[in-house]
Amino acid sequence: MRILFTGPTAAGHLYPMVPTAQALRAAGHEVLFAVGQPVDLIRSAGFPVVEIGDGRTLREIIEELLGGKVEYVNHDRTQEEIFDMAAAMFARASRPDLDGLLAAATAWGADLIVHDSFHAAAPVVAGLLKIPSVVQNFGASPGRPMAELVASHVPDLYEEHGLTGPDIAAVLNIGPLGGDPDGLAMRYVPYNGGGIVPAEFLHKPERPRVVVTLGTVLAELDGVRSVVRLVEAAGEVDADFLLAVGGADLDPLGTLPANVRGLPWVPLNELLSRADALIHHGGAGTMLTALQAGLPQLLLPQGADHFVNAEAITATGAALSSTSDAVDTALLNRVVTDAELRDAARRLQADNTALPTPTALVPALEGLAARH
Repeated sequence: MRILFTGPTAAGHLYPMVPTAQALRAAGHEVLFAVGQPVDLIRSAGFPVVEIGDGRTLREIIEELLGGKVEYVNHDRTQEEIFDMAAAMFARASRPDLDGLLAAATAWGADLIVHDSFHAAAPVVAGLLKIPSVVQNFGASPGRPMAELVASHVPDLYEEHGLTGPDIAAVLNIGPLGGDPDGLAMRYVPYNGGGIVPAEFLHKPERPRVVVTLGTVLAELDGVRSVVRLVEAAGEVDADFLLAVGGADLDPLGTLPANVRGLPWVPLNELLSRADALIHHGGAGTMLTALQAGLPQLLLPQGADHFVNAEAITATGAALSSTSDAVDTALLNRVVTDAELRDAARRLQADNTALPTPTALVPALEGLAARH
């Protein structure tokens, strides 16, 4: 069987697919990724990649559509408004992918397309080739309604090819939070890319270790503004705070307290395996990586799907949510020391572990392809 994976070229959308792709390849199937620039984002996962699109990155396309800088922080819109705005942008941004994706799927002989819900071209190609279209979810948000919302912003693509809309054969839920009611349940297995892990992080620290991260997009677009107050308050907490913010400029934070330091890129799942808590922006991959590590979390939602993620995980008792400006020493101490938070985080970790592995879902995907 030949399975083609595709989605917007962004870590938060492509990385959740990697464990699924690894499971299929381990079962003897052929896997190909079809993505736009920068293709190196997914090439490091070890799969063959074909480039589609017109050579522009997702960010370049969206900036051109907006006529300026991409605004990631959205405190003034509802989650529904944020999703509709994102659906419109991603739908238009995936238009240049359609011809290349169709050519690649046809020439390669794809039997199945696994795609992100924000990718408008994939269901069209699946419909034209009469092969199953499978949505791979990336967090708590359901994928089927998002695929429909994205399609509603490009009705001409369906009309031009005589299709009525996306025909989603199945949805893959990842982790124990949210997803589609009819989705196939799958354990969240983290893939955070490769990177050097300093030897010190292989050992349990002498005092609590709190990781602070802003994901792969927020730090690039908005810098570290959302954690200024946090860093100020951290100096009074009996814990070490690690700022895993990639190459973001730390100057806005001023002189860091003695127990706060910046880090180069370290794969998040490895960094969290010896940590005691995670503070982050609310990105799905970040949240789920901490969930599978059994860590208490503090979410500081900024935009995108952050608010729906925060609502989903705080409802379990395993996490807290706050605005950036409201973070103080008492809140940070609670994240580090609250036994009820920690117990709930471990229960959520057990819920994730109890779900079928990606390997266990391979027969279901084989069955979909066989029926077509």
